[in-house]
Amino acid sequence: MMVLKKVRKEEVMGKYAQSKGDTGSPEVQVALLTERINSLVEHLKKNKKDNHSRRGLLMIVSQRKKLLMYLQGKDASRHQKLSASLGLR
Repeated sequence: MMVLKKVRKEEVMGKYAQSKGDTGSPEVQVALLTERINSLVEHLKKNKKDNHSRRGLLMIVSQRKKLLMYLQGKDASRHQKLSASLGLR
């Protein structure tokens, strides 16, 4: 399923939130985008000709890249920690 379930979304937010109720920090946003990317990749493995979802995937990947570049410029140690925990690169 491409849309994240509410329970899974809350788990991810709880794990990466800076404080209680934090939904807007770059860490939370990147973690949620990574979850969506992973689910879309699985979907595209089964549905190779779904070009609309492929375009959506590319848009989400570029959005995540922008957030990661912002976080890198703002606080490199937070960027390294987040990248390591999400398994990016």
